Amino acid sequence: MDLVIRNATLPDGSHGIDIGIEGERIVAVEQRMRAQGAREIDAGGDLVSPPFVDAHFHMDSVLSYGLPRVNRSGTLLEGIRVWGELKPQLSQEALVERALRYCDWAVARGLLAIRTHVDVCDDRLLAVEALLDVKRRVAPYLDLQLVAFPQDGLLRSPGAFDNLKRAIGMGVDVVGGIPHFERTMAQGAESVRLLCEFAADKGLRVDMHCDETDDPMSRHIETLAYETQRLGLQGRVAGSHLTSMHSMDNYYVSKLLPLIAESGVAAIANPLINITLQGRHDSYPKRRGMTRVPELLAAGVDVAFGHDCVLDPWYGMGSGDMLEVAHMGLHVAQMTGVEAMQACFTAVTDTPARILGLEGYGIRTGCHADLVLLDAGSPVEAIRLRAARRLVLRRGAIVSETPPAQATLHLPGRPAATDFRIPSHGAHNT
Repeated sequence: MDLVIRNATLPDGSHGIDIGIEGERIVAVEQRMRAQGAREIDAGGDLVSPPFVDAHFHMDSVLSYGLPRVNRSGTLLEGIRVWGELKPQLSQEALVERALRYCDWAVARGLLAIRTHVDVCDDRLLAVEALLDVKRRVAPYLDLQLVAFPQDGLLRSPGAFDNLKRAIGMGVDVVGGIPHFERTMAQGAESVRLLCEFAADKGLRVDMHCDETDDPMSRHIETLAYETQRLGLQGRVAGSHLTSMHSMDNYYVSKLLPLIAESGVAAIANPLINITLQGRHDSYPKRRGMTRVPELLAAGVDVAFGHDCVLDPWYGMGSGDMLEVAHMGLHVAQMTGVEAMQACFTAVTDTPARILGLEGYGIRTGCHADLVLLDAGSPVEAIRLRAARRLVLRRGAIVSETPPAQATLHLPGRPAATDFRIPSHGAHNT
């Protein structure tokens, strides 16, 4: 074998696991493997995970914070206005440079697959051309999936539907939408129908910004679920944000949850952004704004977490760390039970990989040798510490290394260093 990783802990809690790699694939996953590798790495009992996956991002706007001005109110709508002011000033070279820099950040964080929405309301389709270029350039080390996103509304923005169709023809992968930003509820529902019919005709996946509002009467997820069933799109559709569900009355949600589950529509929450942009018109008490993650999971709906924004008109922070996203999601959704905390890790790994339809993802014989060795003993500890990524492997090759996080102390009578880890027998490591 080319490489063997020894004594790994897997996300399901399996301990003492050896992972054998030949070329770009995993060829063995077993305890105390007898076969030797040309190179061997001792995980030392630390967590080995498949790579992180971001199911919802905006790479065309990444690292543009302050251009052409700062979003002073911090609201979603001012962010859209700022982005509209920036679009005429965009250059393909700047878009590519910022996106590539972010992809470097992502790889260093063990984030090796990203679904990014790209605005198609600029008739030049400058961002589409730029991100298609980026997709080709990063393909050896990162899977980039593009969504044709009519940021200004499919029906509200002249030419948006034609631009979306052009973008798909150029090689964009997924059909996007934003029904709650149309001028009326009826037009929003019509946009969902048109986009789903187009996707069904082309055999494409769908991922819509859906009900990203505090208005409990914004119910386009209902239409999205209906159209998914009507057109046979089950398993190929995601509703992103779904923040209005946080403000809906419980009776309506009791009807809505089974409808979403039956339709096979996945939900993508964006914890960092949902709690930043929502509830802006509230005094106190303030709504959290994030969708009903525990309830969706209990109903059998696939739920992933996305990063959404990093240093752009909507969010002046972020670093591409999906463990930070899982950490925030855990807190906002009050998912502090052991299984619930584990589910937050799954929401940035296995579930988004399934939503994106990634081939060969996971730690099983035959899967791609895409792995992350974390400075943690379990998924929960990884979230708690936002653990260092000791090694990141892409197709069997090491693409990033980070030393374990440990502080050197200068305290009389105390050890020379302190470890933030909990011993393996500790309750938090179960």
